[in-house]
Amino acid sequence: MQYFDIFLFALIAVFLVLRLRSVLGRRTGNEKQGPSDVFGRQQHDDANGSPAENGAAPKPDNVYRLPDSENAPAPADVPSGIYATLQKIQKADSSFTQKDFLNGARMAFEMIVEYFAKGDKDSLSPLLSPEVYKNFTAAIDARSEKGEHEETTLVGIKSATIHDASFEGRTAYVTVKFVSEEVSVVRNAEGEVVSGDPNQVVEAEDLWTFARNTENKDPNWQLVATETPEDEDSAL
Repeated sequence: MQYFDIFLFALIAVFLVLRLRSVLGRRTGNEKQGPSDVFGRQQHDDANGSPAENGAAPKPDNVYRLPDSENAPAPADVPSGIYATLQKIQKADSSFTQKDFLNGARMAFEMIVEYFAKGDKDSLSPLLSPEVYKNFTAAIDARSEKGEHEETTLVGIKSATIHDASFEGRTAYVTVKFVSEEVSVVRNAEGEVVSGDPNQVVEAEDLWTFARNTENKDPNWQLVATETPEDEDSAL
C-alpha cells in the first residue's frame, strides 16, 4: 500500500505538470510585442483578411500605391519628390510597403511616448538613434533630479501621414506627421501638478523622422529626429 500511494502521487504530479505546460506553453497570439520588432512584424491580421486593430479596419492614412514602373507618373495629390523617393526605397528593399511602415510607425509612436513618460530607458534604446536616445535620457534625468514624474495618456492617433522622404547613400529617411490626442501632466514629488491639465485632452502635431539602412537585415527603423510644427498643440 505504501508503494501504491507513492506511485499514485507520482502519476498525479505528472498529470499536473503536463496540464500546466499545456496552458503556459500555448501562444494565444496576444503576447505583448517587444520594442525591437515593431517594424519587423508584418501585419498578419491583414494578410489573413481580418482587422488589424481592436477588431476594426485600420484608419485610411495616406498610403501612396507604388507601381512597378519607375517612370509611372505620381498621383495628382502626391508630391512628386516624395513619390519618387518612396519608389527608390521600395526598389532597394523589396519588403518595404507603406502600409506596414505606417502601422509600425504608429506602434513606435505609442511605445516611445509611453516609455518616455515612464522613464524606461532600456525599452527606449532600440527604438531611438544614439543622438535622440541621448536627448531623451537627458530629459528623463532632468525630470528625475527635480523629483518630477510625467503622466501621459495617449487617447488616440487621429492620423499618421508621410510628410517627407529622402535617400542618402544606403539609408532611407521617412518623416511621418502624427496628429494625436493625449492627456499629459507633470507632477512633483508631492503629487501636485506643475504643468499640464489632467482633465484636458490636447491635440498635438509631431513630425518624427525614421531611418533605416536598406541593406541591413534588421527590418526595424529608428527614430532619428523629432520636430513640432509651428501650429503645434491646440486644446479641444
